[in-house]
Amino acid sequence: MHNLELIESYKKFKEKYGKEYTPLMQKLVDEGQNPKTLFITCSDSRVAPNFLTDTKPGDLFIVRNIGNFIPPYDPDSEASSTPAAIEYAVSVLKVNYIIVCGHTHCGACKSLYQDIPDEPQMMNIKKWLKFGESAKNQALAYVGKDDKEKLYAATEKFNIIDQMKNLLTYPGVKQRVEDGELFIVGWYYHLHNGDLEYFDPIEHRFLPVEVALETALEK
Repeated sequence: MHNLELIESYKKFKEKYGKEYTPLMQKLVDEGQNPKTLFITCSDSRVAPNFLTDTKPGDLFIVRNIGNFIPPYDPDSEASSTPAAIEYAVSVLKVNYIIVCGHTHCGACKSLYQDIPDEPQMMNIKKWLKFGESAKNQALAYVGKDDKEKLYAATEKFNIIDQMKNLLTYPGVKQRVEDGELFIVGWYYHLHNGDLEYFDPIEHRFLPVEVALETALEK
């Protein structure tokens, strides 16, 4: 989409925004934001959090990065956007849920199996991908390297689980989870058809979200 197309799209948005969302946005300005969910997902342009969850402005506090990676807590590291956003959402906004949403056909997970050149324009990518190495190693041990599609899918799923574990290295997250004030959820989104799975920690596998809905209704 070119710049002029974006401007035309903005004009359509502004017309709809003015009619439907001005009262909501004014309320959010006057009262401040109070999202209940921190939504951590990939920067992939095919993943649209508000579209996927059918939510309005103010509903989600969204963090996006390559591969939906979550660096483990490290008080001695240099400032990083993702850890800062996690701490803000958990300790300032007091969200009640954190969703780590990975997806199929993830370029970051696929890149874990490629040689990234030691060139200046690729150095930050190469450094960032280290946060997916554990998922790569688990996937290789679990499915082997012969079937690439199964390998990439396994990597994507192990990556979600790993990042959920990394969240618990943050003191604020760990404390609020232990106090029953915060819940961490893992989602696996299928780009081609919109299907969604969640990680069941009891069965230790991904299941269709419909299973979670049925379980909740039974309770």
